Amino acid sequence: MAITVPAKLPIPPATLVSSRTFHVPGKLTQTELWFEVPLDYANPAAGTIKLFARLASRRESPLIASDHPPAHKPYIAYLQGGPGFGCSSPNATPITAYLLGKGYQVLYIDHRGVGLSTPVSLAMLQKVSPDPEGQANYLRLMRQDNTVRDLEAVRLCLHEGLSGEMAKWSIIGQSYGGFVSLSYLSMHPEGLREAYLTGGLAPIGRSIDEVYKTTFARTASRNKAYYEKFPEDVERVKKIAAHIENKGGVALPGGGTLTVPRLMTIGIAFGTHDGFESVHNAILSLNASLESFGSFSRSSLSVIENWSAFDNNIIYAILHEAIYCDGPGSVSNWSAQRVGETFESFSWLRPGAKVAQSSEPLFFSGEMIFRDHFTTYPELAGLREAAEKLATAADWPALYNQEQLRNNEVPLYAVSYIDDMFVDFDYATATARLVKGAKVFATNALYHNAIRAGAEEVFKRLFNLRDDTMD
Repeated sequence: MAITVPAKLPIPPATLVSSRTFHVPGKLTQTELWFEVPLDYANPAAGTIKLFARLASRRESPLIASDHPPAHKPYIAYLQGGPGFGCSSPNATPITAYLLGKGYQVLYIDHRGVGLSTPVSLAMLQKVSPDPEGQANYLRLMRQDNTVRDLEAVRLCLHEGLSGEMAKWSIIGQSYGGFVSLSYLSMHPEGLREAYLTGGLAPIGRSIDEVYKTTFARTASRNKAYYEKFPEDVERVKKIAAHIENKGGVALPGGGTLTVPRLMTIGIAFGTHDGFESVHNAILSLNASLESFGSFSRSSLSVIENWSAFDNNIIYAILHEAIYCDGPGSVSNWSAQRVGETFESFSWLRPGAKVAQSSEPLFFSGEMIFRDHFTTYPELAGLREAAEKLATAADWPALYNQEQLRNNEVPLYAVSYIDDMFVDFDYATATARLVKGAKVFATNALYHNAIRAGAEEVFKRLFNLRDDTMD
């Protein structure tokens, strides 16, 4: 497959539509910002979308009043993981305090199509186009290449009148936000002062099938560790799955269906701190109600129903494989489904599989999307045809410029997790070696969500990478 690079398109400054500032408890000032940007930078006449962001800054209370305005503090833009999820409120995350303490003002910006940034939903896409082809074409514009263009547009707006180093900003990307960051370094490094990544060193140059072969293997390893910790769950999971299979699926309280594949996807929690316990508690609840009543209680089903909020964050499901399609010729074709079916431990993925006949433990899946999602989640079911079109698309734009990354001049600091179930450590290490000047701290003492679960250690290591001298 020929190597291509992301298109270099004109980026007009975003239009600031509105801005409102207020104080929140503690020493935090928050500004709600709405921007307008092109839907399609390659075709500005296609219309505009809105982007929503929250700017967090430290509220100052000087002892002595001064006529001089306070010095402008540099921006750092936080890029959320996903894709498909909006940012939390600044005062609801430990990230804010650490970054404010380093002298930044922090911009939490919802990626296009998620959070409050012209959010994508089934009803919205049906208004965009009643045709699955039109819906798929709209969704194609929601990947990281256009998110980078949005960020550049916002940067140009916020730094109007500034030039040189004063017009640059910093970024910090968690998980998929790191993928966005690497696309940013590929496409518009001129806008960046520095980049921080946490669990976000994307598997650049790897095919999507390679990605899923490695992540399934890591997920299998986590399943073995789970069943070693909770051996009694081997039979519980089989019994629960057999009941679901015998019923032909179980209706969920809010709509949709609990199938065996949907049950087994709760293993996504194995990649996070406290993931084992959360899965164990869910299995415990389902099993207890099954033993007591011969069926599942509403409360036990609600836990599973709310496990992965795909109905509210459809981009996560419908574009998850597309974020690995780097350029023309890269086709996902339901990679996770195809690759998973080759593993005996995930045999429940195979068409017509009967888990009741399995003599081996049933392994949970991780961060994977399957065709089953588009029948068991009500919101996704209405987009099944659009999802098929995206899965078979072979003309994706490029996401990374490897030559640019080899000649990178923007400081890059990354924390990488050796036992990361979502972003393979070996591939992450190869990407770190690809990017000139990248500095990485690797650890097997933290998991993928450590930016929240182990924030103090993560930020200590990130800023040590920036500030410490090795030679």
